[in-house]
Amino acid sequence: MNVETRPIQGQISGSSCTPGCGDGLGSVQVQMDPALKIGNAKVFAVYGKGGIGKSTTSSNLSVAFSKLGKRVLQIGCDPKHDSTFTLTKQMMPTVIDVLESVNFHAEELRVEDFVTTGYNGVMCVEAGGPPAGTGCGGYVVGQTVKLLKEHHLLEDTDVVIFDVLGDVVCGGFAAPLQHADRAVVVAANDFDSIFAMNRIIAAIQAKARNYNVRLAGVIANRSDDTDQIDKFNNKVGMRTLAHFPNLDEIRKSRLKKSTLFEMEPTPELELVIAEYMRLAASLWIGVEPCAAVPMKDRDIFDLLGFD
Repeated sequence: MNVETRPIQGQISGSSCTPGCGDGLGSVQVQMDPALKIGNAKVFAVYGKGGIGKSTTSSNLSVAFSKLGKRVLQIGCDPKHDSTFTLTKQMMPTVIDVLESVNFHAEELRVEDFVTTGYNGVMCVEAGGPPAGTGCGGYVVGQTVKLLKEHHLLEDTDVVIFDVLGDVVCGGFAAPLQHADRAVVVAANDFDSIFAMNRIIAAIQAKARNYNVRLAGVIANRSDDTDQIDKFNNKVGMRTLAHFPNLDEIRKSRLKKSTLFEMEPTPELELVIAEYMRLAASLWIGVEPCAAVPMKDRDIFDLLGFD
């Protein structure tokens, strides 16, 4: 068997993919085991440039959904396992850590070994990741969903939010797109995060060929203005779902290990919280997918900036 047709090893049980399977030109992406379908929950995957505020956005969005009376599960998909600490006030052990502790005999685990209930009842899981330079994030996502299903934690869940690290550069960390109904991009009003958003759009549209995931839009974050995001949106057919300003209280919330909903209220912060509630309500009702068409790297370089 030559390299070009060898299935990926060490991935989700029962899955393999060879070039031409439809996830993009020359793709060798891992395919989801049909048995790992999450179920009836509405599933959102949050992507964006590293450090753009995905975890802050995901955690506060989780709380907003919970304030609407929904049962919410947030899954952090970063080996740093720092997605949920503002919800739980602690650094949780990862799914990979706890599985390794029982020699990957999942039946020996209790729910409390890998799930922590955070602020306002949001259930929190940190998937973790393989050791640096080894393994694949897709395997980690698959094992996490499998474990949640085995413990019947998805049966009554209304909303699942995957908080995914950095840019989509490999099939492993694109794996949450195989489970999601809608993908959301977080971006600031600057070149680097919009450039990353353009590549993320390409990854989402590639996954949409084989899976139910569709692009919901962009959350403008840490930005007082949105002129560059607006310029990009108008060019490619993207939409802005919400806008959160560069507010110091948001930065302080991470330092205080707190969601915005727990912070001392100020008029500016109350506007941000209201925007999170509006965003959660609109996502719950459902947003039409964006048929955005990503740009070539050179074209986006020429598009953005001041005349």
